[in-house]
Amino acid sequence: MIQETIITTVNSSGTAHIAPMGIHVAGPSADELIILPFRPSTTLDNLLSSRTAVINYCDDVRIFAGCLTGRRDWPLKPAEKINGQALAAALAHAEVELVRVEEDPVRPKLFCKVIHSVNHAPFQGFNRAQFSVLEAAILISRLHRLPLEKIESEIDYLRIGLEKTAGDRELEAWSWLMTVIDAHKKEKNA
Repeated sequence: MIQETIITTVNSSGTAHIAPMGIHVAGPSADELIILPFRPSTTLDNLLSSRTAVINYCDDVRIFAGCLTGRRDWPLKPAEKINGQALAAALAHAEVELVRVEEDPVRPKLFCKVIHSVNHAPFQGFNRAQFSVLEAAILISRLHRLPLEKIESEIDYLRIGLEKTAGDRELEAWSWLMTVIDAHKKEKNA
């Protein structure tokens, strides 16, 4: 199973990095997680260096969209059991420790063990607009890997759910993502 999360890592000087990333639940329990960042990746570099990360479970889709559109200044708070930072807006977070790396030139597998987890607020579920923003954010992260026609087709479909159920947060996040797609189209047509 893949869970869409926000991962926070810190570099050797303690500077936090925030990135949206799908993580894999590896075993029968939720204590084993696999993180698969594409190279190059600040998350990968930080995790290999510090051997720790915080997995943030969040329902504010602006954070997912924001991180992919240059908006990475989201409030953080100290992790409880590791040297790291948790997202202040997280509904829950898990502090993890890197236990094994399966090398790959494109996308290494980082096997992590949950050493501490905290629930901060209940998860109320995603509406269709939030789902649309999450899926659009994933498409944005693959702009240089997928054909533009596929991205446009997917965006047209996702827009249906967005238009039916979006609130202010979802509309703001969607606008950030569409600005990136528009810039990508102009770049391809130049």
